[in-house]
Amino acid sequence: MSRRGVHIESRHFGHLSDGRRVRLYTLRNRNGMEVKITNYGGIITSVRVPDREGKVDDVVLGFDNLKDYLGEHPCFGAIIGRYANRIAGGRFSLGDKEWRLTCNEGEHHLHGGESGFHRALWGATPALPASLLLTYSSRNGEEGYPGTLYASVTYR
Repeated sequence: MSRRGVHIESRHFGHLSDGRRVRLYTLRNRNGMEVKITNYGGIITSVRVPDREGKVDDVVLGFDNLKDYLGEHPCFGAIIGRYANRIAGGRFSLGDKEWRLTCNEGEHHLHGGESGFHRALWGATPALPASLLLTYSSRNGEEGYPGTLYASVTYR
């Protein structure tokens, strides 16, 4: 899709172990900036921008393929959630109730747990001019969290 030098493209990026397809979206503007985002984890895989002389270079850390994102990595460019950082002891209190979360860093809960937002396959809706809406529904009990949370992120 494009409109006046601004456009968005989508291509196949790979498959998850359960067979679900992962897409890679490329957003470009008329100034030569390009951002690549995958619907797996909402990961920004690349940001290419021109310097003052017009030389274009990638300015983020990332991988060129899905396989590397499926392995262990420091959450390069990913959406983190439900909680970013550590929850000590993997538990918290809400009202009079204590909630126990999945512990994925020793006795602590880190970045939403084993299958936090960075490992989720997000719904993706591209739109003009060059934007991408990602949506995810984190169900009640996922990683131990109470309540269903509907999350959305828009890249423009």
